Amino acid sequence: MIHVLVVEDGFEYRDTLLRFLGEGFAVTRAGDGAEALGAVTAHDVVLLDMRFDRVSPGQLLGDLADTAERFNGDPVRARQFLEDNQGTYILAALRAAGHATPALFCHDFSGEPRRWAVLERKYAPVSWLPDNASPSLLRETIRAAATAS
Repeated sequence: MIHVLVVEDGFEYRDTLLRFLGEGFAVTRAGDGAEALGAVTAHDVVLLDMRFDRVSPGQLLGDLADTAERFNGDPVRARQFLEDNQGTYILAALRAAGHATPALFCHDFSGEPRRWAVLERKYAPVSWLPDNASPSLLRETIRAAATAS
């Protein structure tokens, strides 16, 4: 049995995995970074949504004031940046807490090779799946990640 922790602010990825993975997989959802930190040890793979726009500001990881400084003091742009990159902030927190569980981003990095190279170097073992991944690609990629650990 492969235990998958889905970290997302909604239920779309969890529901998709439950529908497409089938036998041999168990799926649990965490709604934010704090929940993910509490649940990660019981899982073989972490599947991370990249964007979190349905959580309260207090649930986002990352320093809003510090990020606002990067955007000329604009807290709206800073919050949007944190929302758009929350998956990486959560993975950074997992790694900082000592968790080496293989991670998969639900995001298409094919057009961002330099960004992906940095993420791979910083957070390995890590891979990604496009949002429109087929059921067979989901199963193959999750199995490969789980056995690589």
